[in-house]
Amino acid sequence: MELIDISRDLLKTPVYPGDPEGYVDNIKSIRAGENCNLNAVYTCLHTATHVDAPLHFVDGAGAMETLPLDLFIGECLVVETPPGPITGAFAEDNFPWRDCERLLIKGNGFSHLMESSAYYIADSGIKLVGTDSQTIGISGSNQTVHRALLSANIPIIEGLDLSDV
Repeated sequence: MELIDISRDLLKTPVYPGDPEGYVDNIKSIRAGENCNLNAVYTCLHTATHVDAPLHFVDGAGAMETLPLDLFIGECLVVETPPGPITGAFAEDNFPWRDCERLLIKGNGFSHLMESSAYYIADSGIKLVGTDSQTIGISGSNQTVHRALLSANIPIIEGLDLSDV
């Protein structure tokens, strides 16, 4: 199995509209006479490549620390989609599920699930879904899309770099 880093840089990736910009705060500096260099990072956890755990939209559901690490490592199906909404019919025709536990959607950052495709994925047996978009859901249905997947205990990875995949 080939391992490919598909993460984006935490402080160089544009943030989701309305989220705070991240920054590095220099706390100690050897040049300033301190005994070491020490930095702190401030950032919203909803930036760059990140995971939406079920708790993100489902009150009382599992947080990040409840998700097993092996869920995020292993073979996956990468489906290249045209930009725009992904309907349930498109998902049914183009997302082959045999032996697939992880689905990554490559849409140049412009493909988003509609409610129908989110429910289709939630019922498919998929254990993880990722996207190269900043958010998985289409505008106007984003919360419903998240809830459909996260209620089925399917973590969502957003902001992936699938350019070399």
